[in-house]
Amino acid sequence: MPLTDAAIRAAKAGEKQQKLFDGGGLYLLVLPGGAKLWRLKYRFQGREKLISLGAYPVVGLAAARQKRDDERKKLAAGGDPSALRKAEKAAATIIFEAVARECFETLKRNWTPSTLESKVRRMELYVFPVIGKKPVHTITAADVLSVLRKIEARETHHTAHRVRQLCSQVMRYAVASGRAENDPTTALRGALVPEAPTHRAAVTEPKKAGELLRIFDDYEGTVIVSSALRLAPLVFVRPGELRQAEWTEFDLDKAEWTIPAFRMKMRQSLTVPLSQQAVAILRKLWNVTGDGKYVFPSYRATSRPMSDNAVLAALRRSGIPKEEMTGHGFRAMARTILDEVLGYPVHLIEMQLAHTVRDPLGTAYNRTSFLPERRNMMQAWADYLEGLKNGHSEPGTASRHAVQA
Repeated sequence: MPLTDAAIRAAKAGEKQQKLFDGGGLYLLVLPGGAKLWRLKYRFQGREKLISLGAYPVVGLAAARQKRDDERKKLAAGGDPSALRKAEKAAATIIFEAVARECFETLKRNWTPSTLESKVRRMELYVFPVIGKKPVHTITAADVLSVLRKIEARETHHTAHRVRQLCSQVMRYAVASGRAENDPTTALRGALVPEAPTHRAAVTEPKKAGELLRIFDDYEGTVIVSSALRLAPLVFVRPGELRQAEWTEFDLDKAEWTIPAFRMKMRQSLTVPLSQQAVAILRKLWNVTGDGKYVFPSYRATSRPMSDNAVLAALRRSGIPKEEMTGHGFRAMARTILDEVLGYPVHLIEMQLAHTVRDPLGTAYNRTSFLPERRNMMQAWADYLEGLKNGHSEPGTASRHAVQA
């Protein structure tokens, strides 16, 4: 007797599995835990086989019957529904989009969350709608070039080059995993319009740096953004590393901030010695955000760090144009002045910028290498910035002493 919706709703779970038959091999399996699952029993080449058609009530009675009829049509045409499902599933794993997502999932430990998000977003915007459903082994250089030409038509040449690199990364992964024989994007080198060199705006002249710091002191926004503005030049880390800072990473008594490897661009942890000025800013901020996870939480939800644009927006509201200073500009400011004005060794500056610096044997220094020297440098840097803010242009006694040491 065929099932009814009322009978299905009335079916109660027992100590054992129950099978409620509808006809044509379709039945509802009622589990002891209460779940109700659709199953289709059929015979193929003399063997009894079973496939799943979903769970009730997500798949209702009418939908289950339609699924049963669809599968029996395949059976009547000489196909095995179970084998066809497996073949469809296998085919789905070799389409370009599936391989790309698998590639990014495998490699995501090498990237920051924001980097991963950016990569996936570019693929979703430009690539998947065009070639995402094509089997990865059939992708040609012409296929990828058609994607890139559409991006170039918008005159976003930088994006076109980044997308080519992403497609190449996916194709190399497909080759390594046995789903493609070659990377066709290698044939596209030189085919794109060259991207114009870009330089992040930065204040690197001491007098202008002093003017900038005075503007930061007069900033009238929230204490969180104000603190980020004043701390950024003192630590000169990447903007994402600053805004995602967590209180557990700081030891204010030791005056150290250890940024974990998973948040660093080069996937190596970094110890940032904190100057007295930096510690003072952080101790005041602790009274405001210290009971939460993030040092600089979002204004809208403290469970998230402040947005990428928070510091940039503060710069613009303060009257500092994008052609003059960016969030990354504090790094260029420190790199230039520490070298050209304060005379610190380049390897110390590069290590503090979290750039890879190697010893004479070619081994990369770790996060604690030259820590005493870097601590002196960071304090001298903070003292010099304080002097610039107060209208002095020459390094103070402490700075000159540190340079000579």
